[in-house]
Amino acid sequence: MPRGNLKSRTYRRIHVRTTKGSKLVYAKRKPSKAHCAMCNAILHGVASERPYIMGKLAKTEKRPERPFAGQLCSKCMRLKIKSTLTE
Repeated sequence: MPRGNLKSRTYRRIHVRTTKGSKLVYAKRKPSKAHCAMCNAILHGVASERPYIMGKLAKTEKRPERPFAGQLCSKCMRLKIKSTLTE
């Protein structure tokens, strides 16, 4: 019988094959993907991991190398730059 906090679906259940049979392992779920601030589209190239894994990643692996990276998608970034140039 699992502990009380493991009974909820906060933790995902993973069946791991071992030499003696299968074992149920409980792991925390991954966070949701990053979204664009303007159009709410999923941001590509932005890592979504647990904080202890994100701390080990290099800066260039966490987000793309361009203006507004991690906040805006490439389409909205182009619109934002064009609108600031015309003003």
